[in-house]
Amino acid sequence: MSSTQTFLLPDLGEGLTEAEIVRWLVEVGDVVAVDAPIAEVETAKSIVEVPSPYAGVVAELHGPAGSTIDVGKPLITIGVLAAAAETYREEEKAGSGNVLIGYGTPESAGSGRRRRPSSTAAAHAGAAVAAPSAAVPTPTSAPKARAVPLVISPLVRRLARDAEIDLHVLAGSGAGGLIVRRDVEAAISQKTEKPVGVEETRTGLTELRRIPVSGFRKAVATTLSRSRREIPEATTWVDVDATALLEVRESMRTATDAGPGLLALMARFVVAGLKKYPELNGFVDTERDELVQYDGVNLGLAAQTERGLVVPAVVDAHLLTARGLDQEIRRLTTSARDGKLTSHELTCGSFTLNNYGSFGVDGSAAIINHPQVAILGVGRIIDRPWVVDGQLAVRKLTQLSLVFDHRVCDGGTAAGFLRFVAYAFESPTSVLADL
Repeated sequence: MSSTQTFLLPDLGEGLTEAEIVRWLVEVGDVVAVDAPIAEVETAKSIVEVPSPYAGVVAELHGPAGSTIDVGKPLITIGVLAAAAETYREEEKAGSGNVLIGYGTPESAGSGRRRRPSSTAAAHAGAAVAAPSAAVPTPTSAPKARAVPLVISPLVRRLARDAEIDLHVLAGSGAGGLIVRRDVEAAISQKTEKPVGVEETRTGLTELRRIPVSGFRKAVATTLSRSRREIPEATTWVDVDATALLEVRESMRTATDAGPGLLALMARFVVAGLKKYPELNGFVDTERDELVQYDGVNLGLAAQTERGLVVPAVVDAHLLTARGLDQEIRRLTTSARDGKLTSHELTCGSFTLNNYGSFGVDGSAAIINHPQVAILGVGRIIDRPWVVDGQLAVRKLTQLSLVFDHRVCDGGTAAGFLRFVAYAFESPTSVLADL
């Protein structure tokens, strides 16, 4: 006996209400096992791989790639074996649900590792492959499921998938209604043609395209807008001779050890500065009219990714050496690039360091990452004329800019912090000796 089960999009944590389907990892008609990845979804925090809670045949995908689905709404329908469904229910009662960020039992969520499919479920999935007609209902017999399109060629499937063409709505021109390449190409041609009746905008220009705002961009926009609306910010900056900093960085290199990177050294100086000026490492509790200072530093690092700007934080940065900071920065950078940052890493920062010099610019009036109260920016390091001991010389110059919340401190405190970091850049050996 068999039935269909519809998997609803689970709560992915942090109170998120929706997620965007980045891409499907399965197609209608595919056989899946328990815990096999079925889709990648993007939340406001990160990209998450969603596993299947059922073993069987994919009957329906409830939305194309790029669409947004609300939490609790259908994500996928699977024709499952009755025995496999019973196995899943028993495991769920036993507290060994699927491993997914913000979904399942606390034990599974904490481990972060995918559970191996049970032998029973795997066996039933294998049986579905061996005898689908006898063991698992075909998608055409599943309640409310769309008919499986008649497509034989993998090339045609890929062509349609890359062009985001829904094969279910195409009428095949091949024998017996088979969808062939020319059918997909015709659909692509119709999709790219200028729609009839497109109106011109107020500029007199026709629209080139419309791009839906993703959940991630919505979250960024909300944070930045709130920062501008609530924080009375001020900016101070200073030009810094970073020649000695670069020399110290090079002196730490050996044939077998690359040593801590430049950003790690900068981060170490920033953390030391926040210890001297804790006003900049806190938040404003508007409900209680209190200025709160943290005991310790979670250093946020602004990072540009394909999804946009993210600010993961090095947790307990005040406990790490420059080498330890370097290792953690590299790990976070890799996770950011792969879209694997956790919600905690993206939201726990207490102060942000923004190395916008990596974009080849000298300065920036950054927006404070609410609810933080300050952000320090570092511009590019370039050769410039500079006066040293009364003599003109070519030095490695950079610009530091500090944007701070004027509610938590006045210009004197902000300037003191900025001068401390600037001095560390100019005389790194002296400062490192005390860290």
